[in-house]
Amino acid sequence: MRLLLLTFCLLTCLVSKAQETGSVVGKLTDKEMNNDPLPFANVLIKGTTKGTTSDFDGLYEIANLEPGTYTVVFSYVGYETVEIPNVAIVAGKVTTINVPMAANEGMMLDEIVITTVTRKDSETALLLDQKKAVEMKTAIGAQELARKGVSDVATAVTKTTGISKQEGSGSVFVRGLGDRYNVTTMNGLPLPTNNPSRKNIDLDIFSTDIVEYIGIDKTYNAKNYGDFAGANIDISSKNYKGSGFLQLGVGTGINTEAIGESDFYLNDGPDVYGFYTNDYPDFPLNNYNYTTSWDRESAPTPIVTSLSLSGGDSYTLGEQSKLSFFAVGTFDNDYKYKEGVARGSTSPSGLIAKDFDYTSYEYSTNSTLMANIGYTIGRSSIKYNSLYVNTSTQKQQEYNGVINVFDYAPEGGGLIQRGTFERTSLFVNQLLGDHKIGEQLEVNWGASYNTVESSIPNRKQTTLSPDDWDEPNGPKSFRRSISNSDNHRFYQDLTEDELAANLSATYKFKKNEDDLYDGKLTVGYSGRFKEVDFEATQFNFNINTRNNDGSTIPQPIITDPYNLDAYFTQENLNAGLFSLSTFRGNANNPIALQPQTYNGNQDIHAAYTNLEYAFNPKFTLIAGLRVEQINQSIDWSTSIDPAGDSNEFEKTEFLPALSLKYELNDKQNLKFAASKTYTLPQFKERALFLFEDVTTTYTGNPSLYASTDYNFDLKWEMFPNSSEIISLGVFGKYIENPINEITINSASNVISYVNSGDWAKAYGVELEVRKDLFATEKDTEDSVLKTVLSAGFNASYMNTNQELNPDKIIEETTAAGFPLSVNFSNEEDGLTGASDLLLNGDISFSKDYSKNKNITTTIAYNYFSDRIYALGVQGKGNLVDKGFGSLDFIAKAQLNENIRIGLSAKNILNPSVERFQDEQDVTVLSYKRGANVKLSLSYNF
Repeated sequence: MRLLLLTFCLLTCLVSKAQETGSVVGKLTDKEMNNDPLPFANVLIKGTTKGTTSDFDGLYEIANLEPGTYTVVFSYVGYETVEIPNVAIVAGKVTTINVPMAANEGMMLDEIVITTVTRKDSETALLLDQKKAVEMKTAIGAQELARKGVSDVATAVTKTTGISKQEGSGSVFVRGLGDRYNVTTMNGLPLPTNNPSRKNIDLDIFSTDIVEYIGIDKTYNAKNYGDFAGANIDISSKNYKGSGFLQLGVGTGINTEAIGESDFYLNDGPDVYGFYTNDYPDFPLNNYNYTTSWDRESAPTPIVTSLSLSGGDSYTLGEQSKLSFFAVGTFDNDYKYKEGVARGSTSPSGLIAKDFDYTSYEYSTNSTLMANIGYTIGRSSIKYNSLYVNTSTQKQQEYNGVINVFDYAPEGGGLIQRGTFERTSLFVNQLLGDHKIGEQLEVNWGASYNTVESSIPNRKQTTLSPDDWDEPNGPKSFRRSISNSDNHRFYQDLTEDELAANLSATYKFKKNEDDLYDGKLTVGYSGRFKEVDFEATQFNFNINTRNNDGSTIPQPIITDPYNLDAYFTQENLNAGLFSLSTFRGNANNPIALQPQTYNGNQDIHAAYTNLEYAFNPKFTLIAGLRVEQINQSIDWSTSIDPAGDSNEFEKTEFLPALSLKYELNDKQNLKFAASKTYTLPQFKERALFLFEDVTTTYTGNPSLYASTDYNFDLKWEMFPNSSEIISLGVFGKYIENPINEITINSASNVISYVNSGDWAKAYGVELEVRKDLFATEKDTEDSVLKTVLSAGFNASYMNTNQELNPDKIIEETTAAGFPLSVNFSNEEDGLTGASDLLLNGDISFSKDYSKNKNITTTIAYNYFSDRIYALGVQGKGNLVDKGFGSLDFIAKAQLNENIRIGLSAKNILNPSVERFQDEQDVTVLSYKRGANVKLSLSYNF
């Protein structure tokens, strides 16, 4: 009875209190985005600490206000602060204020009290976009990248579900599908490759300083190019709309493996900035007149440095026009040291033909410049975006051991040294437009011109072996040299130019009772026109052991293998110890200096249509069809086929796509997607060109043709609040005529590319959870101070299988006039690059101490299980990359309005990177990457 009386009294007090106070409610909309709801905007009662933020749907409420007259302030970063004075609050009543907000390019950010993170690249804003989308979208924004200490786009995408990175490169695997199955774009327009071995540009050349967010579409939409089965990775460049700012950042750090070397070595020639170019000298076959050394050079202490400068501003030009610009420049370098084993050509019995102890000194640079300018007038906007990226990688590699157990230093003692400098320059130019015509029509267009130049100027390789092979530890010489390419200088240039254009028009129809449109019809065109020019020249330093009369030429003992400049001289050339030639011959051949080449053209014209229709507030459909006309041609003249030849294929693809969304309730969605796509072979894979590495050799297959892909996805997602998500999805893929990289039957175990069977399958399940474990708020006069402990976790489990059919390969390649044969070890096997299990997890703690003083710390973990690197042939097992986990720690602190500091420690566990041949249980590659520790400081002027 007492409990009932107490409850009645409490309810009476609450009702009385509610009747004594009032509230203000309403909806905020975004005039910059066609009056869409504006989430996460600040609503404050001026002169008090009472306030709130708008929710997913732009709705807000401030309750329990004492009756009276107030000024209500609405603010959002980059938008005009709106003050509504003389708002009367009446006891027991609700006052409604609906506010459309617009950007004010002339405002000052310090005039606004910012109580929450409200950037559109924030984690909560991107979750809202994912919640509203009919398609299955995933995105990672600048806020999350900063929290996790991510510095490049390749690492960024591995923080999302189902994606892993290929060790030692910027290529990624999406749901077990590698480079050939993915598409890379920037602001919706395609990017060229920087590597003849790859379809996509290496994502690690893009600094996250240029990124607003990265969108990852793992389901196909008809607006995207159809050469797709893994993901379309779209880099959205920063688009600044706020007041003027200028920020300077500096950083320094170490790699624990590199700094542990008392002496660090690199190549002679390249500088520390990564802009080195070097062509071969005049008359290279007649004289020895190279100016760069064969020998390794001592390098500076391997201390990592970084420097960045960014700024932007915006201006109001009249009542309806605005001008904004943003620019950023960065320079980063990195040092690595690897030590382990490198082995090749392992037999079915486990005999290792090439068996080396391996060391590699590596230095890389990244210089990035990006600028964009945007102009908005009324409901139209135009943006120009320009990006220049120069990257370089310098390696000094040494291989000690058995060069070939059958015929070259079979007891060991061989020494191969290779010095490589590779430089890539990418220049991207984009012009983008968006025009809203009336209430129902919107036109979007974009055009780009991209060019990439990738060069390997003056790669140097030398090969020494014991003068007496029975004494592996004895003195070395060049006397036992077998191949003309054992000692060489190599020059390679790849240029890729690409024009691309997008044009689409969207018409909204059937307005409903909420003044929204149930239907949306989009029609569009995409064009992509690519030219690729590749050339390479290798100068072989042929070791001479006999004169024309058959007499022996005595080769000197090499007393110092790190002073080979003493051997390769004009004097020794004149003495006949060595001679010079290319693959076409020596100086007596008038075309000896003509390089090996291949040239390719690829034109794609596409028309598409998308229909989006909401049958009711819960159920929405997107049905699309894309038609692509594809023409790919290539011609070559190489060491394999000096006379040269050409090859061309042309086809038309009809690519349907379907997406369905059903809203189970306000917080849960059920989504389904199905589509048909295709996968093209790349130019290098079809050119009869021989690419030689130290332990592997690659050649193309002109008879290669496109695969056809069928894709299915089903996903449930729940959004408990604005910063949380729980999702569970399943997916399946069926690929007809999959392309694989395999070892063909040959004396030298050459790797080529084939349509390896009639089918391949991949299916799996993906789980993602983001949860705030603990969160508190404290109101102060000028801000709301938050303390948050949050955790994120995502996991993917996959199963892949494919048919391996050697008869199909022989039949198809012979019919095309380029016969290849393969003896697979298994009739069926998994897809290369596919890990059964992928895990990502992170825990973050953030605390605000005052308006301009806070700290954020994050611990992040990433794991992938074993994955096939290359399929087994001739009774040998698969080459498998052993799975491992990486642990990172990141801490960032804002000390005051101007200064921020950071500390990161990445790859703390420093596991061994290993590749092994599974049936023979032989380790073919191993090394450690080292932990990277870095301090950073930024200052806002």
